[in-house]
Order: sequence, then structure tokens, then C-alpha cells
Amino acid sequence: MKTPKDILTLDDVKLLVDTFYTKVRDDQLLAPIFNERIQDRWPQHLEKMYTFWQTVLLGDHTYFGSPFVPHANLPVDHAHFEQWLKLFYQTVDELFTGEKAEEAKWRADKMAEMFEYKINYYRENPLKKIL
Repeated sequence: MKTPKDILTLDDVKLLVDTFYTKVRDDQLLAPIFNERIQDRWPQHLEKMYTFWQTVLLGDHTYFGSPFVPHANLPVDHAHFEQWLKLFYQTVDELFTGEKAEEAKWRADKMAEMFEYKINYYRENPLKKIL
């Protein structure tokens, strides 16, 4: 068995994203939401996630966009974010170790926290425009 290494290359990012989203697509709680929203556009979604994490973790600015807006109206609650994080941490820990691996988990945690807060805010303030 290979010893896990840190997330250092685009190939590492792709391995992380592909492995993680395979778990999401099979997850009893998350799969219905992701599969309903993404449908047959999984290749495009994965490409977007490669560029997002490449930008965040490797500093290669290949992602352009606003990550929150497509998620703003998802039918999710705290349990969904917990499961998403559980699968993300599990994937990182299975595949990688090191500074970037820890950063990936930290960033995922902060992103989930922010998305959950903003989704709840817009639900409670339906007249506010989602930016």
C-alpha cells in the first residue's frame, strides 16, 4: 500500500475530487440532492471542482466564479453539511497527509460553515436578493 502524500499537483486534486464525489454520488443523504441538481452534467461539475480546488490549494488561479450562488437554493440542512464534511475528511485522510491535506479540510469546514449560514439567512429573508 502506498504511503499517503500531500496534495501537491493537479493530479492530486483530481484524485481527491473524483474519490470524494464518487462517495457523494453513492451517499444515501447527499446523492439525491446532487444527482437531481447535476443530472447528466457530472463531467462538467467535476471539471469545475478541479479548478476550484486547484485555485484554493495550489494557488493556480484557474477557477473563476462565485461558488455560493449555485448552492443558494439547495434543499439542505445541517445534517447535509455534516455528512458532506464527514465524507470530505474521510477522503482526504484516506488519500493524503500533510500541510495541504490539513488545509483542504480546514477550507472545506469554513466553506460548509459559510454556505450553511448563508443558505439559512436567505431562507429567513426571502426578499433579500442572492448575490
